[in-house]
Amino acid sequence: MKLKQAYSRDEPPNGGASLEELICLDNEVRFINAFIDSLPLGELGFRTDFPDNGRPAYHPTVLLKLLGQLAPDHNTIAKFRKNNSQAITRLFRDTVRTAQHFNLVGGQLLAGDSTKLRAHNSKKNNYNRAKIARHLAYIEDRLADCQLAYVHDHLARLQVVQVELVWLRLQQVIFIYS
Repeated sequence: MKLKQAYSRDEPPNGGASLEELICLDNEVRFINAFIDSLPLGELGFRTDFPDNGRPAYHPTVLLKLLGQLAPDHNTIAKFRKNNSQAITRLFRDTVRTAQHFNLVGGQLLAGDSTKLRAHNSKKNNYNRAKIARHLAYIEDRLADCQLAYVHDHLARLQVVQVELVWLRLQQVIFIYS
């Protein structure tokens, strides 16, 4: 199987400093690198066997890291994302589970940067803590109004039933004395 070979991080590109020298030992990039290296790509659904004919392929690890002085074009990245969409979804789920395990994310608040989200982030559709609090207060008010309306309706029905019972009792009394 022919694969495009990435340069080692220990080799300096064009005679400069290597990535190992430029990245400090406690940088998050090292955790991400170790995480991607530890992934069972085949089990996640990434294709790891490639035919020997044609151009050499990029290994999924190389496309996930985009390191090693390899520069795949936009079509290569788009096809990789298209052909491995389910595997990438599983990878994201595993990433979130790992982050939750190490208490890196709490899963309580989701905030987006300036990424365009296909107009789903309009003022009408985005939520922050204040807007969520307003919505919860509105829902509580509506529930209280509904409960109050139910109580009034129930009391009104009880009064109607009591009036009907009094009326029936009066009719019985009139019938007995007539």
